[in-house]
Amino acid sequence: MTGGGGFIGSHLSERLLRDKHDVIVLDNRPANRVAGTGLITADLAAAAPTAKAVQGVDAVFHLAARVGLGRDFSDAPLYTRDNDLATATLLASLSRRGFRGRLVLSSSMVVYGEGAYRCQTHGPVRPDPRPLHDLEAGRFDPPCPACGTGLTWQPVMESSELDPRSVYAASKVGQEHLARIWARETGASVVALRYHNVYGRRLPLGTPYAGVAALFRDRLRQGQAPLVFEDGGQMRDFVHVTDVAEANVLALDHQMRPGDFDAFNVASGRPVSILEVATTLAHSFGSTGPDPVITAGFRAGDVRHVVASAEKASRCLGFKADVPLEDGLADLAAE
Repeated sequence: MTGGGGFIGSHLSERLLRDKHDVIVLDNRPANRVAGTGLITADLAAAAPTAKAVQGVDAVFHLAARVGLGRDFSDAPLYTRDNDLATATLLASLSRRGFRGRLVLSSSMVVYGEGAYRCQTHGPVRPDPRPLHDLEAGRFDPPCPACGTGLTWQPVMESSELDPRSVYAASKVGQEHLARIWARETGASVVALRYHNVYGRRLPLGTPYAGVAALFRDRLRQGQAPLVFEDGGQMRDFVHVTDVAEANVLALDHQMRPGDFDAFNVASGRPVSILEVATTLAHSFGSTGPDPVITAGFRAGDVRHVVASAEKASRCLGFKADVPLEDGLADLAAE
């Protein structure tokens, strides 16, 4: 398991150990106690330790990645190295070893860019990136690119076009493309899990999976109100980290032919606004939790609505998120 000392990886390794698997973890900077049969502290982009790590394994969970939006485009080489070069190094090491097993790749909702939208006149459409002048004017919902009228968001399907809108997102798309080519050329199989907003215990500040949940929690611990960007109406899907670990385990046993690549949304299937997340988390702090404050601030490059369809994962993997948002946020508040 690459990245086994991270937020999701630490939960997944514990889950695998309960099933009596032997787990070898490769992580350059473990942030959490590593539960596993062995730990290799090394850079995944370094060929020698990566080759050592894959010897004798019969399945690989690839979670290691540089995450977040970065400061600006000057960070592009770091994302390309840590995500795409590191993935290529891992896949090359597996190829040289003659590996033909299962790779479960931790991908992300960011590969879609904006979510799915429908125009009443033009049907399904892909809105353009939101211009800065619209955001500054408080016009947060993207218009139809054909007629300029308002759009209705819809759940995004795995068959949707990939449209990365940040360097991080482009690097995650790159990981998927590399893994697809590798599977076809080697006869191994790949399941790409496109995580939506993952949250739960050990959630670090600054993670792109559920950054707002971590930021809201941090302010509430200090007795400060959560600060909500835009108008709070951004729709997302929050899925608990223990459910994400279960999705990884199910992906390990997904029936596939040699050389196949398949992708799944990992989500709760329950759309929720960012304001509702902030309000629910504040209520979890009881009387000490101040109400959220809507700031109308924004981050250039953010997308408005990304809500997943969880139907394919349910049908093909048997995955169903079990942790209700209210319970999961209450547990996060109590950590």
